[in-house]
Amino acid sequence: MTASTSGTPDGAAIPASRRFSSLPLNPALLDNLQQLGYTEMTPIQAAALPLALSGKDLIAQAQTGSGKTAAFALTLLDRLNPRRFAVQALVLCPTRELADQVTVELRRLARAQDNIKVVTLCGGVPLRMQNASLEHGAHIVVGTPGRIMDHLARGTLDLEALNTLVLDEADRMLDMGFFDDIATVVRQCPMQRQTLLFSATYPEASTRSPASSCASRSRSRCRRSSAARRSSSASTK
Repeated sequence: MTASTSGTPDGAAIPASRRFSSLPLNPALLDNLQQLGYTEMTPIQAAALPLALSGKDLIAQAQTGSGKTAAFALTLLDRLNPRRFAVQALVLCPTRELADQVTVELRRLARAQDNIKVVTLCGGVPLRMQNASLEHGAHIVVGTPGRIMDHLARGTLDLEALNTLVLDEADRMLDMGFFDDIATVVRQCPMQRQTLLFSATYPEASTRSPASSCASRSRSRCRRSSAARRSSSASTK
């Protein structure tokens, strides 16, 4: 996530609609955001979060560094039931590096909530170690399509309680040849879920993604204008 504390001129008031405090988030999440120094949303956050928090499926254009991680992280964290030790959110990423970055950010944003467990499932790590983590229970799983598919095939990953599916950098996953793997994973997700798709190349990736075609709810599209892109670039760090 990107801290957007400098998106307005020095001394200028942040518009109410751009403040994180304007969002209907869990109070613990809002308090943590304040402690982290996050006050003003980036353009993609301001456009995506109100729609996502209302429960709508979302297709959004967002480049790396735009603050897109917070747009889906805050949404899925707000929907979690910490008392239920079952996988309630799944984030698919194209690479292990991105999955690790997303996991770190999720844990940071969730630090004010008790016992939120995030597990990363990617290649390059022995399956037995990942199996042990899953056996102890997880609320959120972040991983690459191939390794997620492996766990589903082995029966070590159960998505019955899933309520949020996120495709991060969906266009990149498709370019890397993950279409069939994504389709396999999506077929094992509950139909009644929220799907959040983020792509750098809108709308090409959204029209090709199996998650897009399988979305069960009304879909909202979120695209940054040229002005918003300039603002986002200026306010990131």
